[in-house]
Parts: sequence; structure tokens; C-alpha cells
Amino acid sequence: MDALLSEYLPILMFIGVAVGLGLVLMLSALIVAVRNPDPEKLSAYECGFNAFDDARMKFDVRFYLVAILFIIFDLEIAFLFPWAVAFGDMSMAAFWSMMVFLAVLTVGFAYEWKKGALEWE
Repeated sequence: MDALLSEYLPILMFIGVAVGLGLVLMLSALIVAVRNPDPEKLSAYECGFNAFDDARMKFDVRFYLVAILFIIFDLEIAFLFPWAVAFGDMSMAAFWSMMVFLAVLTVGFAYEWKKGALEWE
């Protein structure tokens, strides 16, 4: 029982610190937060539309394009981190498969750039 506790003690301490820090940050936000935000704070943000307008109004498709681009390159990073951590234990096939993956993403990025998908008017 003592050996089991000594193995899991760092994990329990980590969970305790994470929960404690989360509670401290949420409570400090409740204490320090501004209670009456100004009209600028309540105005439209990023997309240019008011928060409580008609949901069926026309919406520029470029916002969706930017979101899809973000998801694609976010997934690329999600694949690259574990690959980089295990890089020393990999074969050449794993290396070249990642190079092909990165080449495909690079070609797609260059295509989008050439088509002007990243330009904002």
C-alpha cells in the first residue's frame, strides 16, 4: 500500500495544485472583474456583427475559411509534437511519412496563398 501511494503521490499532488490554481484564478476573476462594462466592451467583436442580431443574416464565408485553415494547421501541430518526442526511436519510414505529410500541407498552403485565400479586404 505504501509503495502504491508513493507512486501515485506526484500525480495526486499535481491534480491538487491544478484544482487549487483553477479555483484561485476563478475566484480572483470574480473579485477583480469589472461589474459594469462599457458599451465598447459589449460591441461587436471580430466578425463585425452584433451579438444579438438575426441569426439568418448573410455571413462572409472567409470567416469559415480562416477557421478551417486554423483547424488544419492546429492538427498539423498535434501530429508533430508526438512525432518529435518519439523521433529518436523511429525508423526512416516514419521520418519520410512525416515529410510527405508536411509536403502535402505545404503544397496546400502554397495553393491557398496563391489563390488569395489568406488576403483580407
